[in-house]
Amino acid sequence: MSESKNIQQTVDDIIAEKGVKGKSVIPILQAIQNTYNYLPEEALKYVCKKTEITPEQIVGVASFYSQFRMQPVGEHIIKVCVGTACHVKGAGQVYDAFRRHFNLTGHEETDASRKYTIEKVSCLGCCTLAPVVQIDEITYGHVASDKVGNVLADFEKHAGISSSKKGLFRNVDGEEIQGEIRLGLGSCCVASGSEDVKKAVEETIADTGIHISLKNVGCVGMCHQVPLVEIIPKGGKSILYAKVKPEEIQGIIANHFKPQSTFGMLKSSVYKFFESVQTDTVWDGVKQYSIDAREKAVSDFLDRQIPIATQYRGIINPLDLEEYKKHEGFEAMKTCLFDLSPEKIIETIKDSGLRGRGGAGFPTGMKWDLVAYNHSDVKYLIVNGDEGDPGAFMDRMLLESYPYRVIEGAVIAAKAVGATQGFFYIRAEYPLAVKRIRQALVYCRENNYLGENILGSGFSFDMTIYEGAGAFVCGEESAMMASIEGERGFPRIRPPFPAVSGLWKQPTLINNTETFAQVSYIIREGSAKFAGIGSEKSKGTKVFALAGKVNRGGLIEVPMGITVRQIVEEIGGGVQNGKKFKAVQIGGPSGGCVPAELYDTPIDYESLLKVGAMMGSGGLVVLDEDDCMVDIARYFLSFTQNESCGKCTFCRVGTKRMLEILNKITSGKGKLQDLDELEYLASWTKKGSLCGLGKSAPNPILSTLKYFREEYLAHINGKCPSGKCQSLIKYQINDLCIGCTKCAQKCPTEAILFKPHEKHEVITDLCIKCDACRVVCPVDAVEIV
Repeated sequence: MSESKNIQQTVDDIIAEKGVKGKSVIPILQAIQNTYNYLPEEALKYVCKKTEITPEQIVGVASFYSQFRMQPVGEHIIKVCVGTACHVKGAGQVYDAFRRHFNLTGHEETDASRKYTIEKVSCLGCCTLAPVVQIDEITYGHVASDKVGNVLADFEKHAGISSSKKGLFRNVDGEEIQGEIRLGLGSCCVASGSEDVKKAVEETIADTGIHISLKNVGCVGMCHQVPLVEIIPKGGKSILYAKVKPEEIQGIIANHFKPQSTFGMLKSSVYKFFESVQTDTVWDGVKQYSIDAREKAVSDFLDRQIPIATQYRGIINPLDLEEYKKHEGFEAMKTCLFDLSPEKIIETIKDSGLRGRGGAGFPTGMKWDLVAYNHSDVKYLIVNGDEGDPGAFMDRMLLESYPYRVIEGAVIAAKAVGATQGFFYIRAEYPLAVKRIRQALVYCRENNYLGENILGSGFSFDMTIYEGAGAFVCGEESAMMASIEGERGFPRIRPPFPAVSGLWKQPTLINNTETFAQVSYIIREGSAKFAGIGSEKSKGTKVFALAGKVNRGGLIEVPMGITVRQIVEEIGGGVQNGKKFKAVQIGGPSGGCVPAELYDTPIDYESLLKVGAMMGSGGLVVLDEDDCMVDIARYFLSFTQNESCGKCTFCRVGTKRMLEILNKITSGKGKLQDLDELEYLASWTKKGSLCGLGKSAPNPILSTLKYFREEYLAHINGKCPSGKCQSLIKYQINDLCIGCTKCAQKCPTEAILFKPHEKHEVITDLCIKCDACRVVCPVDAVEIV
């Protein structure tokens, strides 16, 4: 069959599955790109020929969303995360190192063999593992610029492993269970190697005849300790092991379980471990990884948290419906379906004080009331899981680890407002979240928790998944609805608001993932209990992604009103490497920097607005004394300028002009009057922009100008105090040099000559300022001036 016939047959199959209406354009394009790794022109023309989709629509949509590629690419895609946490930990150097490895120049993105294409992505949602690189479906954390060769070698080693070799473990038979092993399989866990740990557990069990249950659980939140393995012997004490490697699994299992038969011991490949379980060869190798919830580091991380959205973390299997039900799952939904009127549900949510957790903090009960008030035979509900903020991964974790809780909250909301159809709008960069939600929806339909006449209540409601295509602006309500309708993600002028005229001009309720995750708790425990947590105007808890220069990063859920200091110092264990705390960036590109002088600022909606920041969706990135605040402002401006949809002039031109000025300043070409111009442009961009992206884009500039103006002045005078802005720095080697040659060996451009036992020198004209020499120097002889 010719290539043209092949393409047509493939497109026919895709259309048969996705539909012929204009609203199907994004799912159709995603399916075509999943097949070819880009969008062949012939395929697009054929789509227009066979469907109601016009050439104008398909080209307009394909060129708007960053996920889509119009040109052929390599066999494998390397995605280098440049989110906030990765940026401050050297993602730029990692990206440059990959380009050097493949000898890419100019605007080239694909290597000469057309095997690899490299691209930057805004955030992969694994911020505690920064810097992060993803090659196809394999994610690598803590990638250093001098390790790109190792990453590629490992990918080549594993890329050919067939899926049939995975999942060797089978559920145990009817014999007595000796205990349980719980293994976290969230995205951070998987990126840190938990799949390999799982395989090692499966193989060890298969070899020994030990009867234990292997249970996959969701995110525990302690992302700084992954992979985590919890051992629960029957009748014994639970033991938690941190940062476990596959080769350590045999010893860990041997420490807690023994084969129940002599044959099992003889056939075991770990026989020696069982015979010497109390010897140093096993005991020391195991116990050093064991941690206890009573240990200070662990208790400090957990004790200040109040799990509501993350209730039963690390205990329940994300997709085990029966286990979710045993932990009060769907009880709140049943109460709402059979015992409470829609008005009473909304009144309970209002009394709880719950506010939208997506950023602006609009009262949830009030929003529900507005949708319920507008009568229509058709109403829609959307779970906003389009978590585009770099440095945020709360929605990813909730969708991966607590899918039923989010679904339960959505069904309760649907009953309250009279919605008939629901959508999960999830970032395409979160494949595991999409996979788990899709499977959870199947199980819910099979058990009549979704669909027609739910549990015989007379209420019908179902949900489907809509994958985003890579546009930060689609986190805004009206842009998201445009995307679902199959259009470019342009925000709309409001009013009318979605509650009146939303998706396909019908009343629509849109809430963030975390908002829905807290609903069942409020119904089950009562509004007063939820309202008793938090501050006067900000009730309940907030889930944060704690990342950046902090010792204990992870997913945390804390009461509103907790201070920045308490989160960083007590929960996070302070700043890494003994550095001084400089600021925390809260709220992503829409937020602002809270400086050290405001370390005791309470984290609630009102307090953050007062200091020039905002809650946002919950990204919290810690910065230390080595971070340049002008560079941070430039980083966020480059993100928002790139993500601006371009519809309104204030945002399109304002962000572009502000970025030009920041580029001037960080390259040493700025002038004093540029600061006045920045403030002037920021003011008008906030006033004139149509949606939240443009209105909040100046926040990082305004907050850094307010609290770190001296750094802007230093840049204008030709110096970057933190040594981060490449145009303003150079590397040199001082008299501490011992001639070990490590810097010369690591230098990718031979800017340091190999001179054993002699003081080395940096050839400035050849130096690309990759920082590899400074990192590897054992005596701090390499300095930035």
